[in-house]
Amino acid sequence: MTAPTTDTGKPGTAFTPAQLVPNALLRTKDVCAVTGMARPTLYEAMAKGLWPRPIKLGEKSSAWPASEVNAMLAARVRGASVDEMKALVVALTDARQHCA
Repeated sequence: MTAPTTDTGKPGTAFTPAQLVPNALLRTKDVCAVTGMARPTLYEAMAKGLWPRPIKLGEKSSAWPASEVNAMLAARVRGASVDEMKALVVALTDARQHCA
């Protein structure tokens, strides 16, 4: 049996959960951990339209698709403006309607 490989083909390198399941759902604590935002900051960003609202999983449960979190982080890293971030939030939210 061979060691697991990544998309780069390097043996022994593990996949991240987002690579294994691109639409994995991340709970609030997970989003805060990967973004470095505190929970109140995350919800403030949502109120300002700078972060997508979560998907409701139940009455008291919600989460974000890992793909959306990754897209938002990539935009932050490249230095997207406030208007670009807001446009990305709209695009990501609209794309939810077309998921299969």
